[in-house]
Amino acid sequence: MTVRETIWRESANFTASGRKIGNAILADYPFGALRTIQELAERTGVSAPSITRFVSKIGFAGYQEFQRQLIAELRESGRSPLELKTTEKLHNGSAFLIDYASRAAQRLQEMGERIPQEQFDRILTLVADPNRHIFVVGGRASGNIALLLSTHLKQIRSEVHHLPNDVEDWPYFLLAMRRNDVFIMFDFRRYQRDLVSLAEVVANNRKLSIILITDKWMSPIARHCDHIIALPSEIETAWDTLVCATAFVEALIVKVSEADWPSTRKRLEAWDQLRMVRPTQPLMEK
Repeated sequence: MTVRETIWRESANFTASGRKIGNAILADYPFGALRTIQELAERTGVSAPSITRFVSKIGFAGYQEFQRQLIAELRESGRSPLELKTTEKLHNGSAFLIDYASRAAQRLQEMGERIPQEQFDRILTLVADPNRHIFVVGGRASGNIALLLSTHLKQIRSEVHHLPNDVEDWPYFLLAMRRNDVFIMFDFRRYQRDLVSLAEVVANNRKLSIILITDKWMSPIARHCDHIIALPSEIETAWDTLVCATAFVEALIVKVSEADWPSTRKRLEAWDQLRMVRPTQPLMEK
């Protein structure tokens, strides 16, 4: 469990000063807690001993051990397949597929247990609101998951916009964003600097709701977001899995379509009618 998850888990038991510390750490995670204890105390308006008690309450022997854990998480967030290969757990080659499927199922179970239904419902409410335009973007690999989401949303509702890979095209979409709109961003380790910069621009200039779908090490985009979904991605091989991201997106698609099913049905019927249109004249043969 990451420090972030630990703080979330223990938040109901915090004192008023503990909530201040926890909120400050989460607001700029993990960098907010990589400063000295005196700097963090100044920033939060609580005493250094209160911070020591806080880190002890969440399971650390002291502030240095707390920071070592944060630094370890940062290192993990930058690990490449080459590095992950060195810690890969070998599995029975003759039954690899069934073993891999079992591990994927465990990750899905973990996602279901860790993502609160209330958090899913908040995101659903935003994405299903027909008065909000939806903008979607993903990274080099997660872009495929972003495309899965935007492709289905376009069939379900209007005003869904998928940002292309070319950053030179991004200003067009940024100018179209309105205050009440929704920006869904996908970013998994190793995180993309251009997406982090994009999130900062959107947060500072467009003021719309940003939803981040990431892994447990948390993309730096998190500091600019209103809603964060941290999904399991480790599967004990050199390659992280996007199975949980795919399942989360599919679940969201199902519930968005059901939020106003009469409207969805009408749009799907019209979509299918147009999709089935065929040319009246046969295409000329070459």
